Amino acid sequence: MRTNYDMRVCINYHPEGYTIEGPKLMGRNVAGESFLRGFAKHSRANKFWVRVEDPKHAQIFGETLKAQERQERLSIVQRHSIDKLREAGVLYHPGPDIGLHAFRRTLFGDDAWSLCGITHTTASAYSMDSLAQLITAPLQPWDSVICTSKSVKSNVNKVLETQVEYLKARFNSTNFSFPKLPVIPLGIHADEFNFSDEQKRRARVSLEIADNTLVVLFMGRLSFHAKAHPLAMYQALQKSSEITGKKIVLIECGWHANEDISNAYKQATEVACPNVEVVHLDGRESSNRKLAWAAADIFCSLSDNIQETFGISPVEAMAAGLPCVVSDWDGYRDTIRDGVDGILVPTTMPKAGLGVDIAERHALEIDSYDMYLGHTSSLVAVDVDLATEAFVTLFNSEEMRQKMGAEGRKRALDVYEWKVIIPQYETLWESLEELRKEKSGEVKSLSYPWPSRMDPFYGFDQYPTSALAMETLFVLVDTNSQEALDRLKGYLKLAMVNYAPLVVPDIDELAGVLGILESGPMSAAELVKHFPDIRQAYIFRSLLWLLKLNILKVYK
Repeated sequence: MRTNYDMRVCINYHPEGYTIEGPKLMGRNVAGESFLRGFAKHSRANKFWVRVEDPKHAQIFGETLKAQERQERLSIVQRHSIDKLREAGVLYHPGPDIGLHAFRRTLFGDDAWSLCGITHTTASAYSMDSLAQLITAPLQPWDSVICTSKSVKSNVNKVLETQVEYLKARFNSTNFSFPKLPVIPLGIHADEFNFSDEQKRRARVSLEIADNTLVVLFMGRLSFHAKAHPLAMYQALQKSSEITGKKIVLIECGWHANEDISNAYKQATEVACPNVEVVHLDGRESSNRKLAWAAADIFCSLSDNIQETFGISPVEAMAAGLPCVVSDWDGYRDTIRDGVDGILVPTTMPKAGLGVDIAERHALEIDSYDMYLGHTSSLVAVDVDLATEAFVTLFNSEEMRQKMGAEGRKRALDVYEWKVIIPQYETLWESLEELRKEKSGEVKSLSYPWPSRMDPFYGFDQYPTSALAMETLFVLVDTNSQEALDRLKGYLKLAMVNYAPLVVPDIDELAGVLGILESGPMSAAELVKHFPDIRQAYIFRSLLWLLKLNILKVYK
């Protein structure tokens, strides 16, 4: 039973980051969509917050809440109301790139609210630049980037540490503030992967797979250069089929980016695993994913790619009760317990120093991100012999398949269900807010905390002849205020004048300024005293707008 409480966090939301619809389905989309449903279902919040660029997106967000039977109030934060994040307390952004959000926050104070991001891929130039910026951006100890695995946390730390080394060497800097880097895994909705014996039977009938056939499933993007090179899996399946004499079907439930990649996969299966029947299902279709999970006996993913950081598919496989044969690679190592839920297959990559040329070509944009991934993964080897042994062991023992599958199902429920993960998020967010409140008085105030977004009248102060001063004397150009007001109203009808309402006072204030000056020259300081304190700076600035239109002139 959910107990509501004052958990305040605002979700930075754009539908693209939280949907599994569309032709280019990526891991971050799957993670985002699953997280949002899990958050809506299991959060203890008694009020929800969402930050959007388009008001229509808030409506879509609200529909997600309603789908989980949440009736709590939804508060919307937009660009013009970003200061409402003070009340929300924490802004959650579905990526590691929270540096820009930190600079935006400086406009209201570094301690105005906390920021929380999360890692997905950290291999792209944008992601690595975003991570490096965490050191130079105004991040505070009450901010965090959730790392989804121990391996990706190590990678994030390496980027931060090398950035610190650079800054020390370049500027002799010694004082650095780091966001927190907690490790919290991605979650799943385990009930979506629980299939009855009848559902499993029907799935096999639908795919025309015999009962005595063993089905191995790969679930995910079918990309040999950017996801998992399949050749090791193909070779291991071929060898294990020859050793055991078992009939093997491989289901590849995923999607190819283009026809060339599709043809490359077909060519590889013909060469590397001719004894294995390969069934391809479009994994972008929910019905196909369910069919594949229900029909499978064993899950396999021999990931060898640095774009992978966590890998949700092995967790989904555990939830489906499938034993896993996966590579001993980044987040897979955290999720699969070797010999318990499945079998980890060793991987090998070159030692540090042997990839400098690959990094340089990526940095100089000689190679695309895809080629950078491809060059790197081409030098990561998965042990085919041990993968073969893993398949042989599981092919020959239904008892072991069932035992590992049951252990995996239990682990998925106990560790990776969103009802277990969301409380970890909320505990983190609470701790960030508590630390912010405790340490907020230690923040040093700067005149211009966002150097590249400073006041234009400061940054360009050497452009004009002079600057407006409180001592400047103003006088009407016209003989009386009514003439001035009539002329001003005529100008306000011009598109080239009325396009900038931000800097134009309302007509009553303008009439007030003109009426005051009818008595004769007056300094700006004396003039603005006739207006409420909260409006004086605005009126003072608008005197230059009236000067620009030649409604006022400087008295000399």
